[in-house]
Amino acid sequence: MFFGQDRQQLRRFYFQSWQKQLQQQPMEPLERMIADVVALHPEYHALLADEAQGLDKDYTPEMGQTNPFLHMGLHIAIHEQLGADRPTGIRQAYQKLLHRTQDAHQTEHLIMDCLGETLWQAQRDGKAPDEAIYLQRIKQLSEHQR
Repeated sequence: MFFGQDRQQLRRFYFQSWQKQLQQQPMEPLERMIADVVALHPEYHALLADEAQGLDKDYTPEMGQTNPFLHMGLHIAIHEQLGADRPTGIRQAYQKLLHRTQDAHQTEHLIMDCLGETLWQAQRDGKAPDEAIYLQRIKQLSEHQR
């Protein structure tokens, strides 16, 4: 499903995927991926139980809250990167980091920091994200993570 820039449509897909999970309905692969990510984040379950509350809510840095949809979206982006092994080598770097952390969710959060920094830098510079730098950041984590 292509969402474009429609924030409500994207968020509605999160709500619907979570409701399908709760009602044990059949799901498409993307719905399953979203439901799996939501399941790992019980702090978002109440939000996703009330579409009216979260559909239009803004999350700004001044509010001091993480945008739950952005957070879960970054998890999904990492899942897709791992599935495609793009950038090439991310799957191996993930496995190496996972071996050190012994926790898949923590490993994704560490990679998420690298992804966020890479996206921020690309946006700041007005360029496409540098996959080589992103992958190098992840590899450095696996070398330094205890």
